[in-house]
Amino acid sequence: MGVFAFSCGVILLYRLSVLPPPEWFVACFITSFCIAVRSRRPMLRQGALVVMALALGSGWAGWHASQRLSEQLPAGAEGQRVSVSGYVCDVPAPGSFRSLRFSFCVTRWHDLPKDRGQARPVPRLLRLAWYGAEVSKLPAHRLRLSVVLKRPHGTLNDEGFRYEDWLFRKGYRATGTVRAVEPDDTIRCGLHCLYRQVHAGLARWVEVRFANAEHLPLIASLLVGYRGAMTNAHWQVLQATGTVHLVAISGLHLGLIALGAGLIVKRLLLALPPVRLNEATQRALVFMVVMLCCLLYALAAGFTVPTRRALLMVVVGGWSLLFARQRAAWHALVLALAVILLLDPFAPLDQGFWLSFSAVSVLIYVFAGALAVSGWLRALLVSQCAVFAGLWPVLQVFGQDQPLIGGLANLVAIPLVSTVVMPVLVVGGLLVAAVPVGAGVVTGVFDTVLGVLWSLLTELAQLGSPELDAGPVEVAFLACLVLVLFRMPFRGGRVAGVLAILSWLGLALLQSSSNRAMPEPEVRIWDVGQGLSVLVRAGDKVLLYDTGPAVPGVFSSVESTLLPNLKALGVRRIDTLVISHADSDHAGGLALLTDSLEIGQLVSGEVPDVRQKLDGPASFPVVPCLQGSEMLGGLKVSYWRAPGRREGNDASCVLRIEHPESGTEWILPGDIGANVEAHYLAYLNEVADLASGVTRVVLAPHHGSRTSSSVNWVDSLSPDVVIYSAGYRHRFGHPHPMVTARYRSRGGRSFSTACSGMLILAIDHNRLTIKEKRRDAPFWISGADQARAGCKIP
Repeated sequence: MGVFAFSCGVILLYRLSVLPPPEWFVACFITSFCIAVRSRRPMLRQGALVVMALALGSGWAGWHASQRLSEQLPAGAEGQRVSVSGYVCDVPAPGSFRSLRFSFCVTRWHDLPKDRGQARPVPRLLRLAWYGAEVSKLPAHRLRLSVVLKRPHGTLNDEGFRYEDWLFRKGYRATGTVRAVEPDDTIRCGLHCLYRQVHAGLARWVEVRFANAEHLPLIASLLVGYRGAMTNAHWQVLQATGTVHLVAISGLHLGLIALGAGLIVKRLLLALPPVRLNEATQRALVFMVVMLCCLLYALAAGFTVPTRRALLMVVVGGWSLLFARQRAAWHALVLALAVILLLDPFAPLDQGFWLSFSAVSVLIYVFAGALAVSGWLRALLVSQCAVFAGLWPVLQVFGQDQPLIGGLANLVAIPLVSTVVMPVLVVGGLLVAAVPVGAGVVTGVFDTVLGVLWSLLTELAQLGSPELDAGPVEVAFLACLVLVLFRMPFRGGRVAGVLAILSWLGLALLQSSSNRAMPEPEVRIWDVGQGLSVLVRAGDKVLLYDTGPAVPGVFSSVESTLLPNLKALGVRRIDTLVISHADSDHAGGLALLTDSLEIGQLVSGEVPDVRQKLDGPASFPVVPCLQGSEMLGGLKVSYWRAPGRREGNDASCVLRIEHPESGTEWILPGDIGANVEAHYLAYLNEVADLASGVTRVVLAPHHGSRTSSSVNWVDSLSPDVVIYSAGYRHRFGHPHPMVTARYRSRGGRSFSTACSGMLILAIDHNRLTIKEKRRDAPFWISGADQARAGCKIP
């Protein structure tokens, strides 16, 4: 119980929005200890011991978290050119815009500007991009770099990928770009440095030896854990079939290595002449050889966080299996959980952590003392069905789908990888290392085996998978029902359960395309970096203003932010999609959005350019932004575009959204400049009383550029709230200090998505409420002082 409570304490820490001081954990531990020592009641003593373990786990994770957060880039060093020395601590991978991306372990900082009173340690691990570099052409392993850095920062929304979470988990306390590179042999290269150098050399060896392989990205990923050569096409197929785990060195791969090594050692022991080795000694010998093989494979695969976690699980599982077989399987799982969290207290931030332990828990539940499963085929079917259902709620928590085709894909791919692909790759790699001249033959065998696997996955991905519209409660209930069926002793009950599941699936597939209704109107300004996207909801009606930025083949805010959040909000149809103009930071990912959701109509200030961004003819009306108004639930939406403007920023479609009951209005002006602002103010003076006592929210035109938000604009509108949708420390420098000073002089409240994250402006009892996502974000984003200090509206 205490071991499990310790694990729960580590996990619970990451549910907090503020990191408690260490004194709290110490006080809780001492108090619980005193109660446990002095209490004569067994129940009270047991409860005190559990609280002690919880405090110990939370304190352990809290200490590591505070140590990581204490590493801080001085504010004066952000955006400045500084020099660092150190070594490359991963395999450099090609990135977008002809860049080379890599991790850099800093051993020495040169000419670093210090903050006044700076007492925090500086970052030891950087995430860098070297633009304009040739792929894999770093001049040496130990380097002196000239870099421009900034503190960790990423977009912050309810759903979708959070870059800042990923940076904190990996230990990157600053990111930046490389300006100059030179070798530095004066740096001492310790054990970690030497290992990283050897692993990078091993990755290059694989690339050279199997350079002619058609499936080189898969070979490099499975042999040495290098996934930098994987393309978007690879990831799309793997995601569509739910088989991404096949190319991430995890428990499956190490389990296969352990199984293979164990069988070989046992065969060798049986083939040897009889010796005086008792059973315990033989088990110990098998265990040591198996663990050595797993360790060598983990080191060859880069010894990444998922690989280390899988190695620890194999060690604990092997120890329990070989030396403590009388203990229940759950004991080994709980012990593995505690050991992993003790050695890696940041593990709960990994999706793979939850998927790994959930999958193992499901398998133990199904096979440990449950219904007898005879035959490998039946066991495979049972395990795949159980894991498919059991992991579905976990995936949904992380905002991911569970493709129905994934069950079939894994049913085929896992046995193929287990029995054919991995043995062939491992044996072939060892053969090429021993006999290099055989690389050509081995490459052909690799391509044949991987070609079969990839062809199957590609065909299954092209079949597509119907999307199920189910909420968290429904999915959790379905998963529990499926798992209960495996333990149900009555055949009739199992048949009834299967019929219930099939009926639910049929109803879910036939679900209507209506949106989840809103009791009160709401406006959400997504945090999409240097761009704009605004969601307006009233009742079951939805309007989306702009889709944010995108770089084809690299990044899309539609994919990373809009679609996950729209799905979580129950939005299945966009009644009106407004694209202010066709710039990439306002219309990025448009084709993906229109392919993913039902669209009622599209309104834009640049219709011809917007049409070109769609994949073929639109199945919905695409109309120009003309002066007029319409009702969206209880909201009045008015459209306007500058007369005679047909292209560029000044052709932006301007929206004015009114909620008559509360006297609130929002003005979304796109990227119009000062000249067009004057025309729009003249129009507003004709149709509305700007001096009336409304609560006015204005999105700063053109993200707060100095070419917009003229003095006349700010004085005439005198907004109660102004919002800047801009990127953190972006090269354009939005919002401009001159502009922010104008708005500030009018006394309104100012917000920036770069500092606040997503903003929710809702009507509650006929009053406007504003919620900043960063206020309730986890402690490593909002709770640390450095997260706020480095992000202020100028």
